[in-house]
Amino acid sequence: MHIDELTEKVIGAAIAVHKELGAGLLESAYESCLAFELIDRGLKVERQKKLAVNYRGHQVDCAYRLDLVVEGQLIIELKTVEGLLAIHKAQVLSYLKLSGLNVALLMNFHELTLTKGLQRLVLGYEESSRRTPRTLR
Repeated sequence: MHIDELTEKVIGAAIAVHKELGAGLLESAYESCLAFELIDRGLKVERQKKLAVNYRGHQVDCAYRLDLVVEGQLIIELKTVEGLLAIHKAQVLSYLKLSGLNVALLMNFHELTLTKGLQRLVLGYEESSRRTPRTLR
């Protein structure tokens, strides 16, 4: 599935979850419900996927976990905060670099309208548009 089609499906599922639940719940509730919604729509979802750091040629297990990885191509980072900050974007960009993936969605479910708390992040946009997206295994 092309990454643009995938992000469109994920955003649609996230909007459905937000409409059903509204704002004000814990991040874990949105994560569980979004994972359910995505699986129900026929997508492969991994929750709390461990992410190691490659340090001087060694894989070092850290406490990093990706909220959701969809179809092995798309990272979804969920937040329930007053507003997204630059540090949230930096966190997701670091996840992209460490995972080798190119595209992520940063979603803040605390917003009254989910689209106001949604950011699509692309690592190395010019490069990624010329090559096939990698799959996280």
